[in-house]
Amino acid sequence: MATKKATKTTTKRRPRTNTRKLVIVESPSKAKTIGRFLGRTYKVVASLGHIRDLPKSRMGVEIDNNYQPEYISIRGKGDVIKGLRRDAKNAKAIYLASDPDREGEAIAWHVSNILKLDPKGKNRVTFNEITKDAVKDAFKEPRSINMDLVDAQQARRVLDRLVGYSISPILWKKVKTGLSAGRVQSVALNLIIKREEEIRKFKPVEYWTIDAEFAKGAERFKASFFGQNGKKQDLHNNSDVQKVLRQLDKKAPFMISKVTRRERRRMPQPPFTTSTLQQEANRRLNFRTRKTMMAAQQLYEGINIGQGAAVGLITYMRTDSTRIASVAKHEASKFIHEKYGANYAAAKPVKGKLQEGAQDAHEAIRPTSVYRTPAEMKQYLTSDQYRLYSLIWSRFVASEMTAQVLDTMSLTISQNSVDFRATGSKVKFPGFTKVYHRTNKDTDNLLPELADGDAVKMVKDDPAQHFTQPPARYTEAALVKTLEENGVGRPSTYAPTLDTIQRRYYVRLVARHFEPTELGEIVNKIIEKQFPEIVDVKFTADVEKHLDQIEEGKRQWVQVVDQFFQPFQKEVDAAEKQVEKIQMRDKLAGINCDICGAPMVVKMGRYGKFYACSRFPNCHNTKAIVKDTGVQCPKCGKGTVVERKSKKNRTFYGCSRYPDCDFVSWDQPLARKCPKCGHFLVVKKLKGGQQIVCPNGDYKENEQK
Repeated sequence: MATKKATKTTTKRRPRTNTRKLVIVESPSKAKTIGRFLGRTYKVVASLGHIRDLPKSRMGVEIDNNYQPEYISIRGKGDVIKGLRRDAKNAKAIYLASDPDREGEAIAWHVSNILKLDPKGKNRVTFNEITKDAVKDAFKEPRSINMDLVDAQQARRVLDRLVGYSISPILWKKVKTGLSAGRVQSVALNLIIKREEEIRKFKPVEYWTIDAEFAKGAERFKASFFGQNGKKQDLHNNSDVQKVLRQLDKKAPFMISKVTRRERRRMPQPPFTTSTLQQEANRRLNFRTRKTMMAAQQLYEGINIGQGAAVGLITYMRTDSTRIASVAKHEASKFIHEKYGANYAAAKPVKGKLQEGAQDAHEAIRPTSVYRTPAEMKQYLTSDQYRLYSLIWSRFVASEMTAQVLDTMSLTISQNSVDFRATGSKVKFPGFTKVYHRTNKDTDNLLPELADGDAVKMVKDDPAQHFTQPPARYTEAALVKTLEENGVGRPSTYAPTLDTIQRRYYVRLVARHFEPTELGEIVNKIIEKQFPEIVDVKFTADVEKHLDQIEEGKRQWVQVVDQFFQPFQKEVDAAEKQVEKIQMRDKLAGINCDICGAPMVVKMGRYGKFYACSRFPNCHNTKAIVKDTGVQCPKCGKGTVVERKSKKNRTFYGCSRYPDCDFVSWDQPLARKCPKCGHFLVVKKLKGGQQIVCPNGDYKENEQK
């Protein structure tokens, strides 16, 4: 029986249809959060920041061709670019959702160029907070890439490249290789050095005070010498003090000559801008600027708050505005009414003063929902994230609350024409301080109930000699504040600027204050002499204003760059001829090389000074410069404890026999043992002082100032 031969049938494949929409953001964590909000019809991927930039090996700016930048793909981003092109090819639509600022707009523009998208196409999506409603609303109204924002960022990048790649080679030839100069960093360095010069020139002036303790019955209070016959008087020396004390009869009563009672209102501060957040986190949390911005970025991009639900906890963290959206104001008011009562909710929330040149492009930094309290979010956050979120949340809530009301009282106490004064206050209504204390001094200073004509007794007097103090060195917070007040830099530039001047070892942080190094002073001297406008605060602030005008569409970026570069080029040509080579002579260390016996010298590296063999490069021996504490190592008992520096310039203590002994401690060990357990004691650093403690128990000695 014949069988039919089976015939092979082929079905024609249907062309693959692209159904998913592609969204491109900067970071994987942001992509993960947004992907959950948008659902399966969207694919969200990360560009991992910029994908194109100017080349590192050369200037990369065609000066003779209207300063056109030569953008190239960033090394290491090849696979990322391939992935973006592959995803774009298979996408139904493409959206660029990088951050809502100049930098983010530039990233979107570079991605658009790589993917060859229509520059006028409506594929740009921005949102100030990464919440479900904000993200979905943003995708309803995509827009074209804002070329004014791109041009403003491009102008900044070109200006910084022209300055850096023109001055840095001069520093390499005349001082040392590896040095750099920049527009904003040169101003920051100059400010630090000028402050140091003020400190060196400062001559202390002697002055005295007389504090006294008075009593009315069993109640005691303190007052200070004011002057005589109602007029303020300064005490310049001990002779002035003794003259005043001779006028007093300590056994006779003193009279209350004047009592003034007032009600004082203290208003809350506005919510944070980038600058004020960096300052307050530095003061209150001891956060470095970079650490603050890193934690803020994480809070903005999204935190998993249980059940796989990641959400951005704060609004965009690069802003110079104190403006708050009406919906956020309404939510805050509702929360305050429910939590604290109607008398704590401000009828007119505080409005901060906008800094000159501020763009007001985004809201202030605030929680995306005031109902996500720090206490509820704590279980999902790291320690740093929690502390920063608490600061942002409480500052925002306080800004929508009523003023603190204080009852104040000031007294004038007189005898024989000598006047003492005392002031005190009592909180009548806490207002915003229920949530946020402006300073650590929000405590009552109570005075007894006194009236004009009352008699009080002086219990003791305490004259003290003082000397005027020089201006304080800049902390990170103080330097950021000064840069902002002078209009130098913008929110996104402060952290990298402070980081750069430390990495170049132009300055170092000592006890949280900036001190210039010898290298920093040499570099500043050259720039200040040859390029005076680069370190001029007003000139740099004017450049920032020009960049803002580009963003606003009022000026062309090529014109702004050319206006800066033409006179600058003449200064560069002059510096090439005028700056003399500076010999950075190595100082003898006073010890010999362990390997070859040649003298060791002190050299300067990226992390500070170190010992190196004078026969380099024939001998590569180097040693860290350490300070011997003279304390025997508590672990091996053979070496001594020496003070060392970590790569981040943080002081720690270790055994001099390292690596044979691996003893290390962040706190300085002492030669004494704990009387309770026998463990070695350490000196623990505290705010305003230090304390001797046992790291193995609860033994503590009195705090030392």
